[in-house]
Amino acid sequence: MHISQLSLTNYRNYSRLTLDLPLGPILLRGDNANGKTNLLEAVYFLSTTRSVHTRTDQQLINWIVLRQETLPFTRVEATVKTRFDTFKLAVTVVREGNNTRKDIRFNGAKKRAMDIIGKLNTVMFLPEDIELVTGSPGIRRRYLDSTLCQINPDYCAALSRYNKVLTQRNALLKELYKRNGNPDQLFYWDEQLARDGATLMVHRHNTILDLDAVARQRHRDLSGGLEGLRLHYAPSFDLYKRPQPNYQLPLLMEELVPYSTAAPPVKEVRETFSSYLINARQEEINRGVTVVGPHRDDFHFLVDGIDMTMYGSRGQQRTAALSTKLAEVSLMKQTTGETPVLLLDDVMSELDANRREQVIHIVDQAGQALLTTTDWEDFNQDFRQRAKLYSVAMGRLDLFETP
Repeated sequence: MHISQLSLTNYRNYSRLTLDLPLGPILLRGDNANGKTNLLEAVYFLSTTRSVHTRTDQQLINWIVLRQETLPFTRVEATVKTRFDTFKLAVTVVREGNNTRKDIRFNGAKKRAMDIIGKLNTVMFLPEDIELVTGSPGIRRRYLDSTLCQINPDYCAALSRYNKVLTQRNALLKELYKRNGNPDQLFYWDEQLARDGATLMVHRHNTILDLDAVARQRHRDLSGGLEGLRLHYAPSFDLYKRPQPNYQLPLLMEELVPYSTAAPPVKEVRETFSSYLINARQEEINRGVTVVGPHRDDFHFLVDGIDMTMYGSRGQQRTAALSTKLAEVSLMKQTTGETPVLLLDDVMSELDANRREQVIHIVDQAGQALLTTTDWEDFNQDFRQRAKLYSVAMGRLDLFETP
């Protein structure tokens, strides 16, 4: 899978850009704040319909256009080629008064976001992705959701349903506490929550297993075999055991032991989930919030058995995050049969020579990779000679010829 042509209109600091892109590595060099990352972000936005940096879609629209146009908009378009097909994707964001409207097209036909996620698969690594290790559980859940939605439409549909049911159930919990209502009203919502929640948790569990197997090897390569990485799924309840009477959720998992076997069948997890919901019912009514379920999941990065979130150095944390993102490339290829487009922003800045060579080796295995740097010398001469090189300045790209 690769993008053969990319077009940006009024996107961030780009007013107009049309770029023909080849297979293989594409290296963008420029000073900071000139548009390198914006270009990678545009590709990711087209892939997922979400921005990695902005809080609102309006912030994607070129700020000059926002000030001067009565109907400001931004558009990202691409022609995508796979092994068996060629198609066009386009996402347009239009500001209408105080609101924004998003228009999504596949070969010119209007689609929902859910319909095009997974058409163009991407894996993106940013310097701030160290927060995948150091940040809150919510960051790690969003990472899993984004990855799984690209490769599994059923997961994405279940996630959408689960979030809607969760909102409704939490509203009912607050109402039951406020009015001392009948808890039996929860049975319907419990059934819906357990149905989709079990699907999410089984997929997350098995995906972590698959990522773990590849991330271990990627981490060995990047660390020179000196350290061992494991990924550990930490669901909000034990998928294998139903709660005992008076069971309370632990505040801190005392021992982190990576799972080595696949998750139980969805039916069993659904029944287990239902048991935990019944057990936690009074606590949930008192608190007005659902306390068990995939919305409270987490996963951990263990290096030689040590939790990197709490005890890792910055270098260890960054290497763990990068290893996992690179493992994601293999996961997507194995699942879909297509190699995703790899987007690496300033990936070399904190790596030593050995780690840089390992990254280049992995990039060479990708079908198409877009990389950014502030210094050509971050990449060896052999790589620069076989890569397509562009200089980026003030939202303009110029082809750079290797001397």
